[in-house]
Amino acid sequence: MLDSFYDYFDQYLALFYQFLGFSEQKTKEFANYSELIIAFILAVIFFFVVRYVLRVVVTQIIKKSKNQWDDLLIDHGILHKASYLAPAFLLDISVDYILASVPRLLLVVNLAIDVYYAFIVTSVIIALINVFSAVFIAKSKDNKPAIKGVSQVLKIIVYLVMTIIIVSFLLGKEPGAIFAGLGAASAIILLIFKDTILGFVGGLQLSAYDMVKEGDWVSLPKHHADGTVIDISLTTVKVQNWDKTISTVPTYSLVTDSMKNWRGMEQSGGRRIKRSISLDMTSVKFCTKEMLEKFSSINFLTDYLRNKETELKAYNEKHQISDQILVNGRRQTNLGVFRAYLVEYLRHRADIHDKMTFIVRQLEPSEKGIPMEIYVFSKIQSWVEYEAIQSDIFDHILAVIPEFDLRVYQEPSGSDLRNLLNK
Repeated sequence: MLDSFYDYFDQYLALFYQFLGFSEQKTKEFANYSELIIAFILAVIFFFVVRYVLRVVVTQIIKKSKNQWDDLLIDHGILHKASYLAPAFLLDISVDYILASVPRLLLVVNLAIDVYYAFIVTSVIIALINVFSAVFIAKSKDNKPAIKGVSQVLKIIVYLVMTIIIVSFLLGKEPGAIFAGLGAASAIILLIFKDTILGFVGGLQLSAYDMVKEGDWVSLPKHHADGTVIDISLTTVKVQNWDKTISTVPTYSLVTDSMKNWRGMEQSGGRRIKRSISLDMTSVKFCTKEMLEKFSSINFLTDYLRNKETELKAYNEKHQISDQILVNGRRQTNLGVFRAYLVEYLRHRADIHDKMTFIVRQLEPSEKGIPMEIYVFSKIQSWVEYEAIQSDIFDHILAVIPEFDLRVYQEPSGSDLRNLLNK
């Protein structure tokens, strides 16, 4: 049909160039060039017609469908990119007839069309990979790193194949011969794509073992990264640190280097409070009756002291131990009562988790005093509120320590030394 269409113009183009005084050979040659221009014009018109059908008619049909996944074809511009195949298709079936008598020009035009085909087909395939990647990510968020890694590897392969095909067109050789030549340079290729290969393998391991995913809080001491993972790609992982800077870390580093993932804490429902305060060991002593009466007036200690005194009295009477010498038998100390107070105080706080590890303990004494450690879990995990709870607890502890005749251990400061010298 197109052959008849171009033949229709032959007679008119021949008359036109004869009228201009061209020779018979030149007339035929310029008639072919003119028909090529007509073919280009038809290709442009055909492109706009196809694009209108795809962007208006087909797009409306897709938007009306209930399936959400076909909307991705529009979002990633697949229909728009596919419309660019239309002019190449029309030219491809036209130039062989139009330029049959001009083999050199036909060779150049066919080469240009083949290269154009390669670019457009590649862009469509890349867009399709993006669509499938988006679909799989939406269906399986846990495997996002692996899906992104696979899609990026596929894109690299597509670009590599496209490059080889275009080179084969330009050199006039079969693509298989180019691939065979690349086999000899495989070592160089592996060296060039070392990070890509390591990143891909690392991404698969991260996904397979569920080591990290976007949104996780991770700490990477070696890379000075501590914050939230915002992106995992084939070769790099982006971590937004708490100071809002962004650290870029090689993907395989999350597998080979030390990494702490705080996801377990977030999923547990609690966040650990582990902090100690050092007490002066010289302030520790046995409780006198006056001290016990004073401590009994503290609500958190009333029941504890009554039960404890009953227990100790029964023990001492059983073993016939006199109350005259406090060293003998079992006695309460202000440090022990203080520790019991901390236990009750923390148990009565609504923001402390009572179903997770709950310890108030003494650590090993040192030249800096005897540390009293709080090891509990807050129900609140948000950083700001968590720090407020922690601060509130130790504000209270510091304030009540003197009530138990205990002293906080603190190394002498400059003002302490000056006051001592002034005395």
